[in-house]
Amino acid sequence: MIVFGFPMVLMEGFILPSLRRPISMIACSLLVPTNFSLVVNSGFQHQENPTNDRSFIKATGGGAYKFSDLFKEKLGISLEKEDEMDCLVTGANFLLKAVNHEAFTYLNGQKEFVQIDHNDLYPYLLVNIGSGVSMIKVDGDGKFERVSGTSVGGGTFWGLGKLLTKCQSFDELLELSQRGNNRVLDMLVGDIYGGMEYSKIGLSSTAIASSFGRAISNSNELHDYKPEDVSRSLLRMISNNIGQISYLNALRFGLKRIFFGGFFTRGHSYTMDTISVAVHFWSKGEAKAMFLRHEGFLGALGAFMSYERHSLGDLMVNQSVQIPVDASSSTDTNYNPLERDLNETESMQCSVYQA
Repeated sequence: MIVFGFPMVLMEGFILPSLRRPISMIACSLLVPTNFSLVVNSGFQHQENPTNDRSFIKATGGGAYKFSDLFKEKLGISLEKEDEMDCLVTGANFLLKAVNHEAFTYLNGQKEFVQIDHNDLYPYLLVNIGSGVSMIKVDGDGKFERVSGTSVGGGTFWGLGKLLTKCQSFDELLELSQRGNNRVLDMLVGDIYGGMEYSKIGLSSTAIASSFGRAISNSNELHDYKPEDVSRSLLRMISNNIGQISYLNALRFGLKRIFFGGFFTRGHSYTMDTISVAVHFWSKGEAKAMFLRHEGFLGALGAFMSYERHSLGDLMVNQSVQIPVDASSSTDTNYNPLERDLNETESMQCSVYQA
């Protein structure tokens, strides 16, 4: 059997050849925007009678449906679909309880790890940023409710960014934004008040009054603006929006802890800082945005752990393996959420099963 999480795009040319073998294997997760894949497999076990072996994959997210026919056609493997929200919450709870220094804050360029008290973890708000955004109130193991969300998420950033800048990948767009200046396009409070702040309602002169608002005050066309400035303003707009809506939902339910996951931030300092500033501003410093080192693996972990949750009696542990976790797993030089957080030899424990 194999365990996967499918939040984005399956790279058929990479993964399918590795599965065409008469062996049992486990892939702890597959998280693949177009230029990134992480497939960890080990514990190979030859089958004495592979024709009688039931081959199936635990899968979650939209890809569990999108690629179901592909796996059946190419590999003869069935996808056993797990509920996406169940998997996200299970994965988040596991990481927050089991992984040291999993959660951290990031504000004004300062990263600080948060010590999680397992006895005082719940309730919290889990903000999963994928193509859209889901906001989930978590009250315990298996106890949660999706309380809100927004269609303005990672897909919005990538979609508009592709149209406006011609970038062909999410990571290319993120990299481009690092070189941009959002003040070229964003209208600030100071632009409206002649360089002055609006102190009566707590708005500094540098606060954004209108995203892309400066574009209406001149005759420039899109080609007159630098793509990096456009991507910077776009990232700022979407991250601000997510941070504000997240806090308002936390306020609605009296939640002090807000965790962000979903492989949108990718350790990108500007994104994290923007979300953090939004939460800090609207909460008047009473709430903090917290990020997860393994933000993009929540669903995959939850799918893996569903075997234990469903108490499948026909599963037998064959072998325990140590799986290295390091920055070299990603081909994206800009995404390195584990940088300086792990020793080179640190690993995570996984078990290999045979159905």
